Amino acid sequence: MTFGRRLLVLLAAAALLLGAGVWTVLRAGDPARGGDRAGDGPPARAGAVTLGPHSDGPRLVFRSLTWGSRRDHLAAVPLADPAAARTVATPACLRFHAAAGTGICLQAVHGVLQDTYRAVVLDPDLNERRHYDLAGIPTRARVSPSGHLVAWTVFVGGDSYAGTDFSTRTSILDTRTWTLQDDLESYAMTLDGHPYHAADTNVWGVTFADDEHFYATLATGGHTWLVAGDAVARTLTTLHGNVECPSLSPDGSRVAYKKRVHGLPDDAPWRLYVLDLATMTETATAEQRTIDDQALWLDDRTLAYALPGDDGSDLWAVLADGTGSPALLAAAALAPAVVR
Repeated sequence: MTFGRRLLVLLAAAALLLGAGVWTVLRAGDPARGGDRAGDGPPARAGAVTLGPHSDGPRLVFRSLTWGSRRDHLAAVPLADPAAARTVATPACLRFHAAAGTGICLQAVHGVLQDTYRAVVLDPDLNERRHYDLAGIPTRARVSPSGHLVAWTVFVGGDSYAGTDFSTRTSILDTRTWTLQDDLESYAMTLDGHPYHAADTNVWGVTFADDEHFYATLATGGHTWLVAGDAVARTLTTLHGNVECPSLSPDGSRVAYKKRVHGLPDDAPWRLYVLDLATMTETATAEQRTIDDQALWLDDRTLAYALPGDDGSDLWAVLADGTGSPALLAAAALAPAVVR
């Protein structure tokens, strides 16, 4: 190829990239898209969002994915009317959760050469209390019912749970003392009643029972387990196999989780199940699509979870007892928490 032809190819490629960037900017700010809404999607307006009690009753707070200048910012709607106009406020979060006035926001810090990530602990008015640098890409976040403990998981190798070529790091932070347990893989592990240690262990998806006890996923040897964790004794004990991204019900009796189902595609292997912790009985929910999310209990009967949507992700809801049908909860939304 001659020098002149190489130059033409380079200029054409640069023009294509520039055009794509301009299109993205215009799409986000196009008045025809409502400035901060996507087509016929839910409207968004700036306002105050709080993690404390609200006069209108419980609120659903989540990462809003409506296009515009407020995309990725936290949004709030009445839990009783999640399709209502959403109130949006800073900060922007990739993953989010909240309880008892404490929020955890896992966010990107955009740099010239590459992005870095951090975990930001929020007060009830979404002000930063402290932040911590993260070792990888944020994927899961939870706050204990009291608001005293927060947990997060990041990918430090790979970027998907679908295969086996990934590595996670999960941390627990005590907001009373700011003591950080940086990596739960350092806990003493018991697998099937025997002490266990292996180089390939991964722990992710914490869900808290209280300020000492929690559940999570342990992966090793090509298998996953639901583990019971003790944040004081620093132990993990296996309870049930084939459990990923557990979520404890408000009454503490059941865990919702992703289950790998034989015969499904390798890149979409999961269905949403519920495990009774007293009997270890599994119940499949009515959701037949693959789920790659840590579900959220809206109450003791209903689960919320994310599925791909036109704007990146939508929130859906389904009953935990296996009856009924899935229903759209909130379009252009991700990483919800119920604030009461």
